[in-house]
Amino acid sequence: MKRVALSTLSLALLGVTGMAHAQSSVTLYGLIDESIQYVHNTTATPGGANKNLVAMYAGNLQGDRFGLKGTEDLGGGLKAIFQLENGFDVNTGKLGQGNRMFGRQAYVGLTGDQWGMVTLGRQYDPVVDLVQGLTADNYFGSTFTTPGDVDNNDNSSRTNSAVKYTSPVWGGFQFEGMYALGGVAGSTGSGQTWSAAATYATGPFSVAAGYFRADNSNATATRTSWSTTATSDATFDSQVNSAYAGAKSIGIASVAAQYVTGPFTVNLRYSNAQYKPDANSGFGSTEKFNVGGVYFGYQATPAMLVGVGYIYTKGTGDTSATYNQVSLGGDYNLSKRTDIYLVGAWQHASGQQRTSPTSVVPAVASIGSYGNNSASNSQEMVSLGIRHKF
Repeated sequence: MKRVALSTLSLALLGVTGMAHAQSSVTLYGLIDESIQYVHNTTATPGGANKNLVAMYAGNLQGDRFGLKGTEDLGGGLKAIFQLENGFDVNTGKLGQGNRMFGRQAYVGLTGDQWGMVTLGRQYDPVVDLVQGLTADNYFGSTFTTPGDVDNNDNSSRTNSAVKYTSPVWGGFQFEGMYALGGVAGSTGSGQTWSAAATYATGPFSVAAGYFRADNSNATATRTSWSTTATSDATFDSQVNSAYAGAKSIGIASVAAQYVTGPFTVNLRYSNAQYKPDANSGFGSTEKFNVGGVYFGYQATPAMLVGVGYIYTKGTGDTSATYNQVSLGGDYNLSKRTDIYLVGAWQHASGQQRTSPTSVVPAVASIGSYGNNSASNSQEMVSLGIRHKF
């Protein structure tokens, strides 16, 4: 009798385990983006001699990554979710995002069909989630983004210790809100980040807008860098905005609109990024970057996409510099998971630019978010690459 009872219990437990397994899922995924890249007019340091660079470069269209994501059905339309996503450089094997194990994303949360989703951990802000997808960067990545990524259009910044709410989609409308706690005892706002964004889509037309605000931590001496205790990563990708790493706060307002008809895609975007100083910053006046961009894409065949983009960036306040950038790209799918691409850009800079807290010089070019410094007011770049998803 005991054997029969134990066997029956074992079968019952196996049935429960099988049911739980059927209601849960964990997915391993990843992406590798690698290229041969040519850059004309680049230097190792600002003001140095210009040289031509030919090198391997990873992550043009998308950053290299692998990750785990999963769900568990809790019943009643409620699910537990998580995502752990690692960034790396395929050329060296090194970790990305400041040598973090899961530097791209690391969060856990709950989601429900009726009330939306709450996630907690390191994650993208609402502007990246809802606005960036309606810009050229969504199609051709870093070569089509803002010089120095001054407005975080290329997702340079992620936010630690964040609580984010994502609403369901109601008649084409959706919104997100996020707040990240600075975690400084006695100073709640030190190092905090908050953001909100909304989007509306109807037929071929989509529009989105949002605002992102990140505060640096307190400092008692001259601040020359974005503090590691701030909840958001730095966005200082080149000499275009590196001199403002001592900012007390960064505020970015963004809006984008997109229209898709047949094989054609057109989108427009505008952003205003403000780097504000305080008594501890290495610069005295707020630097404002106004950015306007337009993108035109053509799906020539089901396998081939071609696109052209233009970005105008104007710096005012602390200094006055202007950057004009034209980008071209083509992407061809060899399969559902593998594609090859050719992207390139030309940029021209004019006006005055701050390259350090004590140095203002004639503006120099630096395409996209690559961080290739130059001693010239123009720069050109071409990348031939392959991307594989798994």
